[in-house]
Amino acid sequence: MDKSADEDFITDLPQSIIEIILTKLPIRDAVRTSILSSKWRYKWATLTQLVFDDNCVSPFNDRIAAENKLVKFITRFLFLHEGPIHKFTLSTYYLQSSPDIDQWLLFLSRKGIKELVLEVGEDEWFRAPSCLFACLKLTSLELLRCELDPPPEFGGFSCLKYLNLQQVLVAPEVIENLISGCPLLESLTLSYFDSLALTVRAPNLKYLKLEGEFKDICLEYTPLLVVISVAMYMTDEKTEHFEQSSGCNFDKFLGGVPCLERLTGQIYFTKYMSIGYELGKVPLTYDHLKLIQLYQVSFEDMKEILVVLRLILSSPNLQELHISSSSNAITAFEASDLNFWETDCPTGCTLKRLKTVKISDLSGVPHEMEFLKFLLKNSPALEVMSILPGIYVSCGKLNVVIELLRFRRASPKAEIIFIQDQI
Repeated sequence: MDKSADEDFITDLPQSIIEIILTKLPIRDAVRTSILSSKWRYKWATLTQLVFDDNCVSPFNDRIAAENKLVKFITRFLFLHEGPIHKFTLSTYYLQSSPDIDQWLLFLSRKGIKELVLEVGEDEWFRAPSCLFACLKLTSLELLRCELDPPPEFGGFSCLKYLNLQQVLVAPEVIENLISGCPLLESLTLSYFDSLALTVRAPNLKYLKLEGEFKDICLEYTPLLVVISVAMYMTDEKTEHFEQSSGCNFDKFLGGVPCLERLTGQIYFTKYMSIGYELGKVPLTYDHLKLIQLYQVSFEDMKEILVVLRLILSSPNLQELHISSSSNAITAFEASDLNFWETDCPTGCTLKRLKTVKISDLSGVPHEMEFLKFLLKNSPALEVMSILPGIYVSCGKLNVVIELLRFRRASPKAEIIFIQDQI
């Protein structure tokens, strides 16, 4: 029993297990394990995944003192580190642009760094040093609030699979060249960009997330893309620019993504997609598309309605459809083109696999109701249609319910759920 009590089972664990344990700790606590015994003194110095944040130092009222303390801690840690570093995360508001960060990145470029996350400061942009582009083994790169200006001789990250740029100041041609220079790129996130015209050429791209004010988006070569999420913010000036743009935005954005499985379009997405659209154009068939989420669709704009119809009718295996409306029953217009649903709307179409429909912010304007009638009439596998009325429908919600119940349903088991406790 005494011998068993003296054994140190944790210290005798394989190094790979010890690293997993230390990685779960805040890095400052991982360093503190050095006081456990002589065997533990430098266990932390071989960690391959490093996360430095504001918790690495004790809270300071003096920001400059906190910055100096953090710089000293990170510099000493890297100086004593042994072996490769696979992942390095720096997330702090204490540091702004600093020559120390440049030195750390130079050090990491010689350590075979594979994953890099930089989120520095909160008031000013950090300028990424040129040695960042010497980290040629990177497979994942996340940059927040920084200026990005690759040197002219930079040819791209040949191993990069994941790229996340948020609030990054970069020229449009630079970002396009960066994407094209990453032939293995599978996931791309661009957030909080302003007035960006973007053409994407990425043969292995599977996941795309865009958020910001975009002048134009063209997915020129993305044959393997399966998930798209887009949030577009537009001023009146941007809207006018969209109206004047040439070509069909629908074709430029979705005309070359045959493998698409999931599409999420946030504010202004259907507005953007409707520019240049012509009824009767032969669409691409999205055989793999199973989920469509469209937010703030205006059912007062016939062009946006046509975009929604084109999407769902081009998706024979669609299973879920989520739509939120931006129409306003209070300012409801005298509905025009209502005869579209009887004369011009495609006939003989069947949404064979559509099972779930969720409509939120329903206002009850005529085209909304006609759209719901269309879905019920052409969805033989429909199981649930849930309706969340908008805040202005409380007075007329009974009429909306009565009208919905009158619509013919292709599915005998279709259930209409009218959610009213959120009004």
